[in-house]
This record gives sequence, structure tokens and C-alpha cells, in this order.
Amino acid sequence: MARRLLVAALAVALTIITFMTTAAAGTQSWQHVPVPAQVHPQTGLNEAVALGPDQAWVVGADAVGREAPGFPLVLRWDGTTWQRQNLPGIGWQGELLSVAATSPTTVWAVGRDSAGGAHLLRYDGTAWRETRSPRGVLLTRVVSGGGETWLIGSRDGAQVLLRWDGRGWLDVPAPSGAVYGLHILAADNVWAAGETVSGAAVSHWDGQTWEQTVVDGFPRSAVGSVLAVSPTEVWAGGTAGFVGGPVGRPIPPLLVRFDGHEWSHVTVPTDFGGITSLAPTTSGELGWVAVARSQKWGPPGSTPPWVPGPDFLAWNGQSFTEYSEPAVAGEGDSRTLRLAPVPGTSTVWSVGRADGPEGAFAPRILRFG
Repeated sequence: MARRLLVAALAVALTIITFMTTAAAGTQSWQHVPVPAQVHPQTGLNEAVALGPDQAWVVGADAVGREAPGFPLVLRWDGTTWQRQNLPGIGWQGELLSVAATSPTTVWAVGRDSAGGAHLLRYDGTAWRETRSPRGVLLTRVVSGGGETWLIGSRDGAQVLLRWDGRGWLDVPAPSGAVYGLHILAADNVWAAGETVSGAAVSHWDGQTWEQTVVDGFPRSAVGSVLAVSPTEVWAGGTAGFVGGPVGRPIPPLLVRFDGHEWSHVTVPTDFGGITSLAPTTSGELGWVAVARSQKWGPPGSTPPWVPGPDFLAWNGQSFTEYSEPAVAGEGDSRTLRLAPVPGTSTVWSVGRADGPEGAFAPRILRFG
């Protein structure tokens, strides 16, 4: 009798614990994290990268005005707060566009000054220093993965990809059209997201050649983020461009999936907006989709005809759960949402810029988990 009572009590306790855990998970939401006080209100954040719970980086531009280009900005997360980093010897005006890292002692950032010149910065574990940028290349993004670091840019108007070999930057043949995003698994296993004259395109590099597929042939469609889970599961997100329609009409999002044989469209629970970022889980599966300027059709006859949609979509392998960004006093919605998962955890950062007062904008940092 006593044994049966003990077993029953344990079963009840386990049920309560399971319920509490499920309830806690269900109440999780995206939280706003303030930027350091030294950062001016008119600041734009462009991209983030996380190396662990106590180390993440964000780059952008500080003190951007209507007529002023601002100054390069780097923020670092120490596990408790975001802190502004010193950039000794870097006095040019402009912004940092992208950041990537292969280790705590090898972090890269690319930027552009007010005259359009390219800049390349590197953090060695102690300080940020400017290093020589590839000659004649206008840099737009740096991407790391699989122990590799690549640059995306253009030279004389043509698409350029460069790979770091430990001593310098080597040109890699680029697929046709434009490349906006990369997922690097190894030097001979790289996925590229972009567009061609035929529509949104995803390409795969095997170390020798690119195999390119138009994943959406609608005019002006494009993908800018790609996530390769396995050879039989690859995701890409962007916008399904359109021709015609009323001025100011939003553009639909585009999410496609490869099953090893063909690409197919995946329905998302929002009607308009652009998919700006895909983030994996700790196991490498698709975990999050960020949708900037997300909107849905409103009730019939409503003016305007659309209402706010979800800003983030969590994928569980079968369906999406919708999340909205938190309201921030004195600020509007985010204009851009770039995701940065924290390795080994369920935490994800999102950075960008939000609508500010009087048509200005404000820095935006959000965290889930």
C-alpha cells in the first residue's frame, strides 16, 4: 500500500513538473535589451554574431543623422550587458555592415565609409584593428562557418566572393546574378542565396563549380538567407517580388525548402514582409525565421486593408509558432531583423533598427531565451 502511494505521489509530482515546464516554455517571449548609454539614439544596427552566452558582437553605425553618415560602431555582450568597444585608429565616418567569427580571437567586420570606400576590421582577442581590404572590392558582407571565412562584394560592378586562406583573400568564382547570403559548411560545401534575371536563386559550391537553381521565377523575387541542414534539407528565405499593384503595396515573403530532389514553397503565417534571417537550433535544424515589416490581410473592408503580422516564426519541424517583438516606449516596429543564435543554447539574438520619433530610427536589440 505504501509503495503504491509513493508511486502515485511521484507520478503527480512529475505531472506538475511537466506542466510547469511546458507552461514556462509557452510563456517565453522576445525581450528588449537596452543598448549602452554612450550609444546615441539615432543609431543603426546591422548584424550580430554570438560565440557563447557571455560573448556576442553587434556592428552598425552610431550618431547617424539626416545629413551625417555617422561613425562605425561595435558592441560586445559580456553575459550581463552590452558594452561599446573602442576602435583605436579608426577615424573614418561611415558604418559597419556585417560581422562574423570563427573563434573568440578571430572576429571580422566589414564596413563602408561616407565616400564609398571599403573597410575590413579584425579582432584578435584583445583589440579591433583595421586590416588591408582586398583591392578594388566593395565589401557588403562577411560570413563564417565550417572553419571558413568568406567575403561578399563587388568589383567593377561584378559579383565577387573571396575566401580567407589564413594569409590572404583568394577569389572564388561566383555564381551568376547576385549573392546576398552564404551558409558555409566547408571549403567545398557552400550554399549561396541571391537572385538572377530569372528570379530568386540558390546555388551550391562543391569546391569546383556552382550548381544554381531558380527557386522562384516571379519577377524581382530574391532570397538573402540560406540554411543547409543536410543534403536533403535546405531552406532559403527572402521576398516574392511583384509587378504592378497599388503604390505602397507590401511584398509577400518567400520561404522555400529543398528535399534533396526539388525546391518547394513553404506557406508562412503572414501575407506580406521580407524574410531577413534564418537561424538554426543547437542541432542545426531550422529554428527561427525573422520577417521584417510583417503584415497580414485585415478584416474585409478595413482601412488600411492589412494588420501587423508576426515578426518571428519558431519552427518545430512541423509547423510555425508566431511571435511578435515587444513594444518599446517611444519607438515603432523594427525595420530589419537579423538573427544570431547562441551556440549550445536555445537563446537567440535579433538586432536591427526600429522606427524612431519624427521619421528617425533607433537601435533595436532583442533576445529570446
